[in-house]
Amino acid sequence: MEHKGLSTNLRRILLLINCLILAVGICGGPLMMRLYYVEGGSRVWFSSWLQTAGWPLTLIPLAILYCYRRKTQDSNTKLYFITPRIFIASFIIGVVTGLDDFLYSWGGSKLPVSTSSLLLAAQLAFTAVGAFFIVKLKFTPYSINAVILLTVGAVLLGIRSNGDRPEGVTSKAYILGFMMTLLAAALYGVILPCIELIYLKAKQVITATLVLEIQMIMCLAATTFCTMGMIVNNDFQAISREAKQFNLGEARYYTVIVWTAIIWQCFFVGVIGVIYCSSSLMSGVMIAVLLPVTEVLAVIFYRENFSGEKGLALFLSLWGFVSYFYGEFRQTKKQKNKSPENETTTMHTECV
Repeated sequence: MEHKGLSTNLRRILLLINCLILAVGICGGPLMMRLYYVEGGSRVWFSSWLQTAGWPLTLIPLAILYCYRRKTQDSNTKLYFITPRIFIASFIIGVVTGLDDFLYSWGGSKLPVSTSSLLLAAQLAFTAVGAFFIVKLKFTPYSINAVILLTVGAVLLGIRSNGDRPEGVTSKAYILGFMMTLLAAALYGVILPCIELIYLKAKQVITATLVLEIQMIMCLAATTFCTMGMIVNNDFQAISREAKQFNLGEARYYTVIVWTAIIWQCFFVGVIGVIYCSSSLMSGVMIAVLLPVTEVLAVIFYRENFSGEKGLALFLSLWGFVSYFYGEFRQTKKQKNKSPENETTTMHTECV
């Protein structure tokens, strides 16, 4: 891969910005999705579609970056940087993302936010395993410990699976939702390293513009996949009827779905931005550490029950995160002692 260096300070600033954007998405997205279901929404394909339907918003930063390039570089600068090879890879990953969105939405329709969020914390374990096989990430005792703790946390929730079953959800539907959410976490644990692999095999400079283009194509593909599901399920015809029956009123129904799409787009932009500035595993770690915040917000806003099993699973999730983070800190310190001149990460990039 061809690359140029970002200064350490600039990389950290970009990483912080993307972490903040990701925080908005991972904390707000599940809460908005649950609000849709709690107040009368029932279209799973539509809920899946909303997770990536905000992809046109990516055109705004792309337009700003293009104008910046024209002003600071050459008026004949490229309009886009994505190649056919990267386009195809991004589109395929996007279709898989669409399937992952459906699995997560189906599970989210049957589970409380606090439970689904704890299950998604296991995504870090799947990401670590996926990164090991796909991008040859080396395991450390700390990352192995994190994988084990997060796995035990998910199993612990499964043992007492009926304790927080929402009203009107059968035991069979609850267990199926549990499995769907866990499968969604596993699938997303494979998607993140695949995105990193695109960067590693790109054979060109990885710029912020290219990262946003990859993100846009992925979300476009996922939206196309979910659109097909909506057509088969007759969701488009049902939207107006569902809006009229929405508990909060028709106007607020459309407000909820618009903000759901915007907030979920923050999640996807944040995820791919963190991978751009760091790694797929770092992105998985950020998702895992932000999920407890989502759980607390769910307890506050939806009065969800927070049982002893959930508390222990939360403790194991946080312990897993701390274990992983401490291992990364020690590894980074060790590398700096060996190579003080290395100021940039493996994936050096330029800004635009």
